[in-house]
Amino acid sequence: MTFDGSVGLKDGLAFIYRNMMGRDGVTEKMLEDFLPVMADASVALQKIFETGFAKAHLSKDGTPEHVFFPRQAYLKEGNPNDEASLRRLEEMGEAWRNNVDAAVFIGIGGSYLGDKVLFDLAAKPYWNQLPKAARDGRPQIYFAGNNVDGVATAGLMAQLTCQARHVKRPLHIMLVPISKSGTTMEPLSGFSALLVYMQQHPELFRVDVTAVTGLDPESSLLYRLAQENGWPALSIPEGIGGRYCVLSNPGLLMGAVLGYDIRALLEGAREMAECCLHAAPDGNPALVNAALKYLASKKKGAHIEVFMGYGDQLQSLGAWYVQLLAESLGKRNNRAGEPVYYGRTPVVATGTTDMHSMTQQHQDGRRDKVIQFLEVEEPAVHLSVRNPFPDEKALDLYAGKKMDTLLKAALTANEMALTGDGRLNARYVLPALEPRYAGQLFMFLMFSVAYEGEMADVDAFDQPGVEAYKRIMKANLAK
Repeated sequence: MTFDGSVGLKDGLAFIYRNMMGRDGVTEKMLEDFLPVMADASVALQKIFETGFAKAHLSKDGTPEHVFFPRQAYLKEGNPNDEASLRRLEEMGEAWRNNVDAAVFIGIGGSYLGDKVLFDLAAKPYWNQLPKAARDGRPQIYFAGNNVDGVATAGLMAQLTCQARHVKRPLHIMLVPISKSGTTMEPLSGFSALLVYMQQHPELFRVDVTAVTGLDPESSLLYRLAQENGWPALSIPEGIGGRYCVLSNPGLLMGAVLGYDIRALLEGAREMAECCLHAAPDGNPALVNAALKYLASKKKGAHIEVFMGYGDQLQSLGAWYVQLLAESLGKRNNRAGEPVYYGRTPVVATGTTDMHSMTQQHQDGRRDKVIQFLEVEEPAVHLSVRNPFPDEKALDLYAGKKMDTLLKAALTANEMALTGDGRLNARYVLPALEPRYAGQLFMFLMFSVAYEGEMADVDAFDQPGVEAYKRIMKANLAK
């Protein structure tokens, strides 16, 4: 085994981890001593892939429940994605093009967070302000139902009403409620409010609905409504929890609607899954990532993980990772039912923005954090800085330099400053923000938390803590 400070795919994501353990460094002996635990975690994930079941994992009803997240990357009948389901998504995306004016995606948790990441990756900045031709005929995209916020929902109604009056014709609106049961409070309330409003104003809106839900009329109110009203319905695949669903219908629909290459996205995810399932431990980036995060927690007290992507497009990815990490690993009990209180508090930061706020705490605050950087090597745009005031020599420091060069200089300086003070940090590197590399990153992070769940002996696929408030809230609302 050779643990030399970095690991990754030959063409794709790299994980640079030499600074992960602070002044002690990451030694080969440290990871070699941990190899038996890493090997057990690797075997456990191989079994999950082969059997569809995770050790001791039960649904919230106490019955055995499948875990199919690694299979999303493999197009095969019986898997979450197959050739027919992908073709349907692509056909739907083309059908909406030059036909639907605006699509409103209505979901919460992974159903919102994953869609927001794919929107930020696929759409140009200021997408909704661009003329339709600049969007290649693709619809404007709005989000609702990710909070119970009447002000935001009313604001969306007002915005769409203003647009309809401006173009002096009914806007064709596609509402996309996303909920496995169809009874989740936030998307149900947002969907209901928008649908009623638009139906009451046929002079302003021509409204259609595409439901994304469980395809069981007994358990999904949304699917029953789709059947009764003739709405198209896409499945939320069985065995795919919300925080893992970005690579299945709830996320892929967003990509298809925007013309994003969802096949390349899944190809990248498959490349990472193949690596995780078959590579030796020292060649498996997700396994090394999980091992070091676990050891940092146990040996260094790193109970906070700051996910710091350099670039505005990466902020929503950080928010998606917050849910993945918090719900997967934040557990009171281990799988034997014994209290362990495991997990790390995830924090989203954006470089360079938060270097002017959070970095003070990262550099001088308590030593209870790991700072996880995300770098994109090749940006989509190279924009150079110019000096419009030649007499002001202070501006010459930046003049002629590309903005991405300045961004990387800031990341490197931040990394060096933290490392110089023995602060735990690591770097994920993507060659570019292309669909294939995005797929690698999604699958890498999913495998990472799943591996760490095995190392900590906690169930990375349930979320019993969120059921407590739901029971209280439903009882209070029923009074």
